[in-house]
Amino acid sequence: MMIGILKKIQKHFNFCSESNMCLHVQYSQIWCSSQAGDFGNENVELVQSIADLNLPKVVILGNHDSWKTQHFSGKRKDGVQRQLECLGEEHVAYKRLDFPTLKLSVVGGRPFSCGGEQIFRRSLLSARYGIQDMDGSADRIYNAALGTPEDHMVILLAHNGPTGLGSNLNDICGKDWVFGGGDHGDPDLAQAISHLKETTKISIRLVVFGHMHKELAYGNGLRKMIVVGADKTIYLNGAIVPRVRRLVAEQGTDNTNFMNNETSVFSPGSRGTMRAFTLVEILEGRVDKIAETWVSVIEDETAIEEEHVLFQRGN
Repeated sequence: MMIGILKKIQKHFNFCSESNMCLHVQYSQIWCSSQAGDFGNENVELVQSIADLNLPKVVILGNHDSWKTQHFSGKRKDGVQRQLECLGEEHVAYKRLDFPTLKLSVVGGRPFSCGGEQIFRRSLLSARYGIQDMDGSADRIYNAALGTPEDHMVILLAHNGPTGLGSNLNDICGKDWVFGGGDHGDPDLAQAISHLKETTKISIRLVVFGHMHKELAYGNGLRKMIVVGADKTIYLNGAIVPRVRRLVAEQGTDNTNFMNNETSVFSPGSRGTMRAFTLVEILEGRVDKIAETWVSVIEDETAIEEEHVLFQRGN
């Protein structure tokens, strides 16, 4: 089984191209898509396009997905409500979605997270989920995992990763925008994971998140995107930004170069796009391989162009 991890799709998402990509995904036996949020600043049309994709998927909304909505309103449908209606049961905040045929369960963390010790959109979380503090949030994540079928592999999906994975600026959840770094993980997620490991036999093989961009602030290099814990739990950051790059053909040649800016309007020399996916291969309930994969989309043609292996079991 293979799972595609997407994060930070944002406003330049092209539904037709991404639909073609999903055909390639299905042909390659990628059976499930895990999406860690930040689809845009409450871009409902984009989220609806994601919801319409014809493959199993799980989603957690990020801080940008509640960019304009700070409080719950019972009188009108705000952008958050409309996104939640688009996603339905596939939005896994504080709940579990089971895939019996795959023997896989996905447990969702806190939605709208911005990382760190403070709860982002506290009023919104309180009204929608009854969350008042980090302890309450940790309990909700913990309880969502209880009752997971014994033969299922468990993946935790959150917008931001847990605390405890390092405080250097290039660590997987390290603060890269302040001198000296710091741990910008979510303490409630760390608490829930620790509690589950201490009190249950639930097999947490993989924790997937985004939010913390691979390219560090101020040109300080690249972030560590994967951590393997002492107990073999894998923590995976899928925040490759931008994940869509324009392919431009040089005039008079067959050569193709990258343009790093995202765009939805191609120049006459454009040849399509390159799109980043983090692919997770699972074999017999264990993570076998993880790779950052770049796929070219040129009109109706898709092809894997680059693969950077992040993890290989046995290596």
